[in-house]
Amino acid sequence: MSISTYSELQTAIADWLLRDDLTSAIPNFIQLAEAQFNREIRDFRMIKRADASIDSEYSQVPSDWVENIRFQLNTSPITTLEFVTADQAAEEKITFSSAGQPRFFTMIGDEFQVVPAPDSTYNGELTYYSEIPSLSDSNTTNWLLTNAPDIYLYGALIQSAPYLQDDSRLQTWTALYAQARDGLRVSSDRSRIGSSALRMRPKAMA
Repeated sequence: MSISTYSELQTAIADWLLRDDLTSAIPNFIQLAEAQFNREIRDFRMIKRADASIDSEYSQVPSDWVENIRFQLNTSPITTLEFVTADQAAEEKITFSSAGQPRFFTMIGDEFQVVPAPDSTYNGELTYYSEIPSLSDSNTTNWLLTNAPDIYLYGALIQSAPYLQDDSRLQTWTALYAQARDGLRVSSDRSRIGSSALRMRPKAMA
């Protein structure tokens, strides 16, 4: 059976569970699985870039943000902002008591904080991992379902176990999910690197 759409995925889950009375529950299994995917999966297809005008100390995190990769100011030369903890940012803010070109950033809730506060408007560029688009009746497929339907199937089956109080198959589904997830990671790494040799940087002299 093909598993290429949200509807086909729901049918497959019901078939694997040998149940025809879970119509209202299966979308919840899928939603819970997607939450797990966003915590565990890092694939090149999740990488996005966002431009922003950095003109204040705080700015909003993208709505689909999952994890930072790189935050830079497009100055000449480019300035890569160093990530620090919130406590470290507070200490740096004391050091840089006046506005200037930002050198550090941290996260406060759903906002980025840059230190020092900018003394003018800077063109910022954030590279980050974004959320996997959720499946729904209106969004019937996404890149993950297309490339790894097994991850969706086994992930949803794992989430069904507590609901059905079915622990006997949980270990099998967990192993199959882990195998599929790890296989996707290998595939993603190969897609980004290919046959190219890794560039080695010389070790800095003491």
